[in-house]
Amino acid sequence: MSSPKAPNRSTLWGRTIVDELAKAGVDAACVAPGSRSTALTVALAEHSGVEVFSHLDERSAAFFALGRAKRTGRPTPLVCTSGTAAANFHPAVIEADRSRVPMLLLTADRPRELQDSGANQTVDQEQLYGDAVRSYRTLPEPEAEARKVRSLRTTVARAIHSSTGTPPGPVHLNVPFRKPLEPTPVEGDVPETWAEDHPLAAHGRDGPFVAAARGRSELPLGERERLGEVLEAAGSGLIVPGPADAPTPGRDALRGLARATGFPVLADPLSGLRFGPHVGTAGVTVCGGYDSYLDGFRSYPEVVIRFGASPTSKPLRNYLRDAALDAGARQFVVDPAGGWREAEFAASDLLVAAATPLAAALAESVDRPPGSFHDRIASMERGYWSLIGGARADGSHGPGGDEFIEGDVLADAVALAPDPATLFVSNSMPVRDLDRFGRPREADLTVLGNRGASGIDGITSTALGAGSSTDDPLVCVTGDLAYYHDSNGLLAVERCGVDATIVLVNNDGGGIFHLLPIEGFDPPFTEQFRTPHGLDFEPTADLHGLEFARTRERGTFRDLYRESLGSEGTQVIEVAFDSESSHRSREARHDRVREAREAGELTEDGGA
Repeated sequence: MSSPKAPNRSTLWGRTIVDELAKAGVDAACVAPGSRSTALTVALAEHSGVEVFSHLDERSAAFFALGRAKRTGRPTPLVCTSGTAAANFHPAVIEADRSRVPMLLLTADRPRELQDSGANQTVDQEQLYGDAVRSYRTLPEPEAEARKVRSLRTTVARAIHSSTGTPPGPVHLNVPFRKPLEPTPVEGDVPETWAEDHPLAAHGRDGPFVAAARGRSELPLGERERLGEVLEAAGSGLIVPGPADAPTPGRDALRGLARATGFPVLADPLSGLRFGPHVGTAGVTVCGGYDSYLDGFRSYPEVVIRFGASPTSKPLRNYLRDAALDAGARQFVVDPAGGWREAEFAASDLLVAAATPLAAALAESVDRPPGSFHDRIASMERGYWSLIGGARADGSHGPGGDEFIEGDVLADAVALAPDPATLFVSNSMPVRDLDRFGRPREADLTVLGNRGASGIDGITSTALGAGSSTDDPLVCVTGDLAYYHDSNGLLAVERCGVDATIVLVNNDGGGIFHLLPIEGFDPPFTEQFRTPHGLDFEPTADLHGLEFARTRERGTFRDLYRESLGSEGTQVIEVAFDSESSHRSREARHDRVREAREAGELTEDGGA
């Protein structure tokens, strides 16, 4: 898109940057309105190969880009003007860093001489995001100088490569511009024959200006063989996939490893491995009820192999810790970047390797029967779903659901979701309830969440961003505080053309604080921690032209949910709960599981 007739140097700069982004494979960008970023915004709007998502709120824009990158594995560049606009990207930058999601930030800036001068909308944007970014650069100021333009193309190409590297994450390019910012002709700014005189700088290459070839982290053959021998000789073991770094983890490789080792798979709901066609494979046991039945369980595996980030489940994390400390279990943490994501500090081995090829290689070198430990875990898994009444895809559910609780919403959201579908789940209680009540299914469900920093900000925007990149139906399950916190994000439904089913679990405040000891201290518990708000959320749907329904009944929720999934547009389904009552019932179910396990009754027959 670089044009020989660029009317001024700012326009030349903007067009060159966008041209290089498109040649690197960028097909979409998120833009927040502002003056200093005019040249970038106009260049993006002019480029036929880049879809522009316009956002009024920079924070929502950044989380939308985050969600899109979670779903695609590629960055959706962010553009904003100077000043506090760039600061509003920061929460999403932190999440992208911690959850290893590609992101590219293009923050427009004032000329350097205006720094520390009191000039309007001028702040220090140098290294604004600290060490949360993989790389940072302030670009040179625009000029029609061939070497400088080649440098610009090189920097942009490298930035895209860095954002998708190992580990992926955010990259920040700070872009100073001088006026005029609009495509106003400035005589002599860009000579008439500049493009003919400097074709490589003006037009770039066919593809990225710098093509980067990326290798992958692999264990040496001898190390793989020794690991295979450990797995082969182990009397028992577990495979534990935590929240995934990539949108499409290696299901086939995981299936092969589970069959070869005979190890049960304790699959985090955000691992990409709790749901999918591999779940129904003979010889593969994918478990989802461990958050309850492993609490206090004292039979341990000899070896554990972990992939992805730290598991959502605290009982599982504690169980793995105790397996190492009390029983000497060997725990292998696989991380392609050599990062340490095991906060109990009980793991014994760090394997710097890409997960999918390692799992595939081990599947070919190991061949052992499942054994009695596998059978016991598999039996508890079956008994668990019989006992607690796990929701089923045919619309039925088992006998365990006394009172309708928040966890039942997550159980139904998974069980009744279309195949395929994208499900985004909020932090706080929704993701924990999904972990405990989301029964494994053979359906191709892409389940996402923001577990890097585990904040409740930007949930709706991240979900809508994920939905913007696929034709799959989109479901967002969020809590009331998260919904309120990101109500600006609802504007993307119309502006960005994203339809969704938004399930709003409303327990009138911070229900998760019932899990903490502070619950026993009231005051200040109610007013300072649970913080009941008494808000009516129906007007938010009116404001954004969405359909809204409210219920307290499980049957009605399931009917509304099915109806929404089969309808055009976006519907908000509010499901109201008393947080304390729901929490007490959640605890009662958990206690019933523990009692059944301790009595030796947590089997498919005994559980029923």
